[in-house]
Amino acid sequence: MSDQDFAAAASRFVNIGERTNVTGSARFKKLVMAGDYPAAVEVARQQVENGAQIIDVNMDEGLLDAVEAMTTFLKLIAAEPDIARVPIMVDSSKWEVIEAGLKCVSGKPIVNSISMKEGEAPFLDSARKCMDYGAAVVVMAFDETGQADTKQRKIEICERAYKLLTGIGFPPEDIIFDPNVFAVATGIEEHDRYALDFIEAVSVLRKTCPHVHFSGGLSNLSFSFRGNETVRRAMHSVFLYHAIPAGLDMAIVNAGQLDVYDQIDPVLRDACEDVILMREPPADSGFETATERLIALAESYKGKSPEAEKQAAEWRGYAVEKRLEHALVKGIDAHIVDDTEEMRAEVEQRGGRPIEVIEGPLMDGMNVVGDLFGSGKMFLPQVVKSARVMKKAVAHLIPYIEAEKEEGARPKGRIVMATVKGDVHDIGKNIVGVVLQCNGYEVIDLGVMVPWPDILKAANENDADIIGLSGLITPSLDEMVTVAEEMARAEMAIPLLIGGATTSKVHTALRIDPAYAGPVIHVLDASRAVGVASQLLSDTQRDPYVVKIADEYEDVRVKRAGKGQSALLPIAEARENGFAADMADKPGPPAQPGNHVFDSWDLADLADHIDWTPFFRAWELAGNYPAILDDEVVGESARSLFVDARKMLQQIIEEQWFTARGVCEFWPCERNGDDVVLEGGTRLPFLRQQVKKSRERANFCLADFVDPAGDWLGGFAVAIHGIDDHSARFRAAHDDYSDIMLKALADRFAEAFAERLHQHVRTTLWGYAPQEQLTNEALIKEQYRGIRPAPGYPACPDHSLKPILWDLMRVEDRAGITLTESNAMWPTSAVSGFYFAHPESQYFGVARIGRDQLEDYAARRGIELATAERWLRPNLD
Repeated sequence: MSDQDFAAAASRFVNIGERTNVTGSARFKKLVMAGDYPAAVEVARQQVENGAQIIDVNMDEGLLDAVEAMTTFLKLIAAEPDIARVPIMVDSSKWEVIEAGLKCVSGKPIVNSISMKEGEAPFLDSARKCMDYGAAVVVMAFDETGQADTKQRKIEICERAYKLLTGIGFPPEDIIFDPNVFAVATGIEEHDRYALDFIEAVSVLRKTCPHVHFSGGLSNLSFSFRGNETVRRAMHSVFLYHAIPAGLDMAIVNAGQLDVYDQIDPVLRDACEDVILMREPPADSGFETATERLIALAESYKGKSPEAEKQAAEWRGYAVEKRLEHALVKGIDAHIVDDTEEMRAEVEQRGGRPIEVIEGPLMDGMNVVGDLFGSGKMFLPQVVKSARVMKKAVAHLIPYIEAEKEEGARPKGRIVMATVKGDVHDIGKNIVGVVLQCNGYEVIDLGVMVPWPDILKAANENDADIIGLSGLITPSLDEMVTVAEEMARAEMAIPLLIGGATTSKVHTALRIDPAYAGPVIHVLDASRAVGVASQLLSDTQRDPYVVKIADEYEDVRVKRAGKGQSALLPIAEARENGFAADMADKPGPPAQPGNHVFDSWDLADLADHIDWTPFFRAWELAGNYPAILDDEVVGESARSLFVDARKMLQQIIEEQWFTARGVCEFWPCERNGDDVVLEGGTRLPFLRQQVKKSRERANFCLADFVDPAGDWLGGFAVAIHGIDDHSARFRAAHDDYSDIMLKALADRFAEAFAERLHQHVRTTLWGYAPQEQLTNEALIKEQYRGIRPAPGYPACPDHSLKPILWDLMRVEDRAGITLTESNAMWPTSAVSGFYFAHPESQYFGVARIGRDQLEDYAARRGIELATAERWLRPNLD
């Protein structure tokens, strides 16, 4: 194409502004949720001023009345001439919201979007409704089997949709095809053609589907480089340079964040072009693939801007004390040893001692970190990076301190921490430890699976000021009570901190606090730990704080005692109100019955199925992925963390740090009351909801989803092996940040493995959904048939069912996963559970049960009543 032809095509290109979308803009969502519509209108105005020629409006938020929000907003912008002059794209997954929007739009509206996902009939029904309003429509390249991810699929789906739409008289010029822009340069080979396939498909469709338009979401293309705006802008500009001549008419893009093609750094431009056009990198580049080259090159552009480069150069010219503070606050460890040595030499020259470097500039820097964290201006990932810098500085000084036989800097307090006996989870504990260390506390971490005698011994030998206990699984709650009772027996008086996912203020008040006379404090998360420790060790604040907590716990106990808890049905009545599944819809027998062992599932495949939202929550960053990356409060920290996570993820895959091992099996079975009895006689007792329901709602039990006349049940266990060696390497290097990152990613791999294996079961091994083709987002939302409840979770709260599952599948022999005495899994990044395939099967919480069901369950399990009570205690309180 000549320059003149390109200029003509580019002049017709339309920019779609998407900042008026609650799912894509944290700021807009916050304004709409707060009812601040005047400020939300200003967001739309800014979009138009920045070059948007269409405004996409989306109000799909679970806590919003989307119809009212859409109507209110569109009526307001209709009264603003400078906004109303551009077309409105009404964006929603719900027809009632779209229709409400269409009624408010003057001029020609655009509907975003319809597809053949549910089949031809619903697709055409939606199209006819859009025609009734004279609306143009975005048609996604999505059919009954899933999204189009190859050139051929894009062409096939769009041509089929074109034929259907024009067949009912839909004007072709009102059709806007979105053939799906997917991320490239992910490190996964199957993704390499995504950009080229899009461009080539549009080029073909432009000829086979006359008069239609083409659009795409440009931000998806560069998703692998979130946080690196220089590379993202270059990729977008290069993509458009080639896609517009091919026929791309419009895209969701911020016109102000595009670079002029000819003004992009030629080296970066060529690297982007190689990726987008799937070209081989230059022979002398030293890289085998275009992706490898761009990823490596991107590091040199990360965070680059003239202002950033100036600041980066300036801080190295600061006085050494300020350089140390800057390094600690920014988490930069590149120069920390050299700067620490310079500071030590300077202190020594004036007659001082090495310890003064810690007590002076290093602690001054960490105090700044603590203040920023405490005020909400710094977030957990940054704090952990700061701790890494501090530890490396201290490690350099230790030999000098020991040579002079000095005592270490006096800590604010000494805290012994441990994950209790039977529990192997330590990410949360490690994060709390790092935060406390950053704030001047000495932390003695005893690790995981620590019995109470070792905890008390360590506290006494180290003259501890506080003991901190952590646990993730429900049996840990009883073990924490045991520790408290033994501390009381030993007549200890130091404070006891309680934390972990299964702990709560209520349980602490009801069960742990009464067992120990000293202060017992439930710590909700890492951000609260410093404040709690500070008050407990303060001469002036301790007593009022302890009294305040004691009063709060007493208030919990009084309210609990007087609270009218939901009434429980007798277990016989609860069973009569059980869920009646239609067994005519039960699945057939598995296509491949028996036991299936997976010795090394492809890590790259699992990486493609990671749910990132829990990853950010592990770092105490609140928000859903990917919106969290653009969050006004935590977005910058989230982006930086995500870049580091992707970098380690790539290294894990390329160097095979982990091995993903798993096993699954299917058994003929039948329901017998609330039990599922397997062929061969193994009995799996389940619990039933006993809380009295209203409005004729059922009292669920997992056994309800199994046919008494004969059925099938599945089981699985998966784990990520290989964590320990790398964790030890990071700890030896004083790198808590990488250690926590490693374990958080291992947990994500384990969950992705469980999700991916379940998909393999549905489509292939059991095979009751062979045509299923869901996106990762749909998998995360569990938009599929069947469930995989795990022992120890709400629908199946008894952890002690795991040994039965282990024996049935020979899990330890086949997948290398062992159980602790509390039935926690080792390695810790592991998932296990049952497969129920009935289309009406669903997740639920058993919640509180009565004494009658407890006794019945113990009899069905063949265990002592006291044993059943111990395992199910959280359901009895």
